[in-house]
Amino acid sequence: MQQGDAMSPSEGFGKRPGIKRVGLMGGTFDPIHYGHLVTAEVARAKFRLDLVIFVPAGIPPHKRGVRISSRTDRYMMTVMATLTNPYFEVSRTELDRPGPSYAIDTVRHLKKEFDEETEIFFITGADAAIEILTWKDAKDLLKECGFIVATRPGCSTGELERRLMEARLHSTHCICMVEVPALAISSTDIRRRVEQGEPIRYLLPMNVENYVYKTGLYQKKCNNDKK
Repeated sequence: MQQGDAMSPSEGFGKRPGIKRVGLMGGTFDPIHYGHLVTAEVARAKFRLDLVIFVPAGIPPHKRGVRISSRTDRYMMTVMATLTNPYFEVSRTELDRPGPSYAIDTVRHLKKEFDEETEIFFITGADAAIEILTWKDAKDLLKECGFIVATRPGCSTGELERRLMEARLHSTHCICMVEVPALAISSTDIRRRVEQGEPIRYLLPMNVENYVYKTGLYQKKCNNDKK
């Protein structure tokens, strides 16, 4: 499958046939790193996903007031990181939509690309999933798609499991957990390392690392929402 933006049927391309199970992976991706990529690949393999669509956030509601890199930089890094995996795509859905980026809007928009029988799974981390019932229109969202929740091996999941049990009361879809060993890597730590002159090699793809240094990201203040 060709790498690039996910296309909407409203653009005249019609629905994409033959895709039965799709994962949507949202995030700021500032920068995208191997933790994100391994999570997506583990979810793809374990849940037999035909496609994983990475969706960089436009205006993350949980990061209001926090400086983030431009939409262009985050989109470019996500495209470069996913380029070699034929099962990965990147969508500009949230980047091109005005206002805060909410999962319910994204899921409903991207579902239009596929047949009604296509199963949609939202891939997210444990920290976000534990607050799932506080998300915008959470009960409606739980009726729209399933959830794949990535956890770190060896970490306690008792509270998470309790919250997910509550969420399942409002859902007819799969809400499942999967262990991902690379989740110890974080974008926050990568940004800190760059700022302090520490190495980031092997934490993210080399082409993304080169992009970070070439553009001077994290070594200076970012322009929010630069187009």
